[in-house]
Amino acid sequence: MRVMGVDPGLTRCGVGVVEGVPGKRLHLVHVSVVRTDPDDEVALRLLGIESGIEALMDELRPDAVAVERVFSQHNVRTVMGTAQAAGVAMLSAARRGLPVALHTPSEAKAAVTGNGRADKAQVTRMVTRLLSLDTAPKPADAADALALAICHVWRGGARQRLAAGQRSRIEDAARAERARLAARSRGGSVK
Repeated sequence: MRVMGVDPGLTRCGVGVVEGVPGKRLHLVHVSVVRTDPDDEVALRLLGIESGIEALMDELRPDAVAVERVFSQHNVRTVMGTAQAAGVAMLSAARRGLPVALHTPSEAKAAVTGNGRADKAQVTRMVTRLLSLDTAPKPADAADALALAICHVWRGGARQRLAAGQRSRIEDAARAERARLAARSRGGSVK
């Protein structure tokens, strides 16, 4: 199974892809950060995130996408930007008929370190170790994205069986959306 983890953010959106199955050694496929200019308008930044994530999805062809679940923090502005970036990742996956799972930061931390309150340094250290990397993924957003992907592979067994039934609904919705867009481009009526 190939899973893309997305640690959403408007300035730095971490993307990590791992391959493997529960109980077996995982392999790093890709890790990067999609960056946007903080001085740009939010709409342009979201467009940049979409372009980056979609290009990676097309190139790397994940089987599933794991996105960090956004939860309320003290700074509402930060939460809004993070939630918008998460929405872009989920939309990009849905367009391709890919199942999407949301994992909390503490779930991802617990999956890779055994401690849901682990700090960023501990998460980075364990991701590096679990994937047998020579150097730690940087910045922390990249390591967090890999932790999300690892979490999904390891905890995905039961969830995946449940999602298998939903996948056909997602694929049907993606096909319908592509048909709607094709009709629009041909000048047909769109409902």
